[in-house]
Amino acid sequence: MIIASNVTKQFGKLKALDDVSTTCNKGECIALIGPNGSGKTTFIKCILGMVVPDSGFITFKDKNILHHWKYRDGIGYMPQIGRYPDNMTIGQVLDMMKDIRNKKTALDEDLIKAFSLHNLLNKRMRTLSGGTRQKVSAALAFLFDPAVLILDEPTAGLDPVAAESLKEKIIAEKEKGKLVLITSHVLSELDDLVTRIIYMQEGKLLFNKTIEALRHDTGEDKLSKAIASVMTGLTPNLSSKERKF
Repeated sequence: MIIASNVTKQFGKLKALDDVSTTCNKGECIALIGPNGSGKTTFIKCILGMVVPDSGFITFKDKNILHHWKYRDGIGYMPQIGRYPDNMTIGQVLDMMKDIRNKKTALDEDLIKAFSLHNLLNKRMRTLSGGTRQKVSAALAFLFDPAVLILDEPTAGLDPVAAESLKEKIIAEKEKGKLVLITSHVLSELDDLVTRIIYMQEGKLLFNKTIEALRHDTGEDKLSKAIASVMTGLTPNLSSKERKF
């Protein structure tokens, strides 16, 4: 569905992406992880068309996104920090996005109901807590029933009940055959969600493996322990090439 081929991007002397290639298929829930400054955000922005690679290319459903901007209609994006006009209410923001997208088919309002946002439609964005802003961002990402969901630190700031509702929604959408790409620093939240791990560091894609293979090779059930095992090179079952990661 999404294929990145030898994507490289440099900002001045900083090489944010260094020859990154990967394939993301429908029905997958992929965790894009790595330390701060590893290139995760730049890679996401390249997929969204917000950053143009210096070399290489990205395809969405076999079409180069550089020449087919309408592909964005098939993507729901939840940023780590949602920024909205302060004077607008939640209801106005939702209506504005509906007008912009002008989608004729049924909307997915599951999260609006799960988060009880329908009771807060008259609340102005400037008065909202960070957690409620996150709920608005999540609701907007899923609202137009996209084939691809890109969620940047989706549970950050959410209370436990809201976080669980969002996780259940992610799992349900994955089971419908959608592609979900998640970035998170809290690996424990990904254990029940992801099918594959992409690990980035200093702009390079260092590790790309299914969760089943990762658990098999490391002998660890918890994602955080499995990743730590790989990154410290302590697991004897891994190839010499993988140990250096």
